[in-house]
Amino acid sequence: MRSTRCAGAPARPGPGPRRPPRTPRAARSPIPRRTTARTRTSGKKRPRCTAVLPPPPRSPESPPRPPADCSLAGALAAPALALAGRSGSADGESAGGDLGTLEVNQNWIRTTEFAGEYFADSRGYYTDAGFTEVTLIPGGPSGTSSEAMVLSNSALVGMTTPLAAGSMVAGEEAPLVPLGAKFQRNPFTICSTSATPITTPADLVGKRIGVATGTNEVLFDALLEVNGIDPADVERVTVQFDPQPLINGEVDGQICTLTNEAITVSLAGLEAVNLPLADNGLPFVSGAFVTTLQNVAERREELKGFLAATVRGWKDALADPEESARLAYEEYGADLGLDPEKERRQAEAQNQLVVSDETDANGLFTISDELAAKNIELLALAGHEVDQDAFFDPTLLQEVYEENPDLLPA
Repeated sequence: MRSTRCAGAPARPGPGPRRPPRTPRAARSPIPRRTTARTRTSGKKRPRCTAVLPPPPRSPESPPRPPADCSLAGALAAPALALAGRSGSADGESAGGDLGTLEVNQNWIRTTEFAGEYFADSRGYYTDAGFTEVTLIPGGPSGTSSEAMVLSNSALVGMTTPLAAGSMVAGEEAPLVPLGAKFQRNPFTICSTSATPITTPADLVGKRIGVATGTNEVLFDALLEVNGIDPADVERVTVQFDPQPLINGEVDGQICTLTNEAITVSLAGLEAVNLPLADNGLPFVSGAFVTTLQNVAERREELKGFLAATVRGWKDALADPEESARLAYEEYGADLGLDPEKERRQAEAQNQLVVSDETDANGLFTISDELAAKNIELLALAGHEVDQDAFFDPTLLQEVYEENPDLLPA
């Protein structure tokens, strides 16, 4: 039998319409970049991040959302509420102001994780795309899942993982669709220290591993399964998301992220040793932009405007990690008491997850067919059968890069 005990630490702060036929990559033809005017109302500073919208109502039986980057099977229980779609501009152009307001649901508090969105907002890229006002809705322990927000039409786009959205597509027939992902490699890791280093999956045997409830439990189970490790051979210790149990030596390793808790361990003066899940059988993408099939059909220009502006923002974030961090700790997350050094390290670490051979060839956020297939395989491993072609929709990003070739890598 598996041994389980607890070590506490405070927690850290019906199918819709068919999508249009997809255009094969080989059929792309460059289209000259459209030009848009940079709009500032009456010369005044444009307001950013307006008041957060209230979350959609939740039924009393709905379980709380795990405060993590990914919410997998059973972690999300939001009803697929009726959607009130809006139409984008018919001619595909996005002159300033024609796309209306933009609501984007983030899946964690306002840390450097969302640097690209901060750049796109603060430098007016969303305004240039045609949006009159932008609301970046923070997530976190008390937030509402991106799936629930887009299904209720409280946000046009939300950030999640294909595993989270796919579990709802398979289990509830939710009309969700990922358009791309900013993190080509997910940030999850088994973090240990030089005192008891865990450098291979086999090193997990006989070790005490801290696992937070919810998403991380599913990830840990999957890690053991894909590596052929009997769960009875590992002592699972229930922890919260804070890595203090690892720092205190109460566990030998803990599920963390390379961009957050693993950095906290290093800042505590310990030598962090990481076993990234992406390199050890779980290569799913993260930070996926999810919306609904109805939005794809009826609000296509808004989605493309969002994607184009956000690509511009992430190109800036990749070029300037120092400013990425500053935007988080001085502006967007100024009320959170963020550690500037930790935010700087996070900016540098996450930049390594954003780029890949695929993005170097086809642009940021794109997901190769091979990587998409691996995500579908992981969904199947968790018991969720999802059709790859019916789930992922790369056509909006394809159109964005056709219409804005300057966004492609040089």
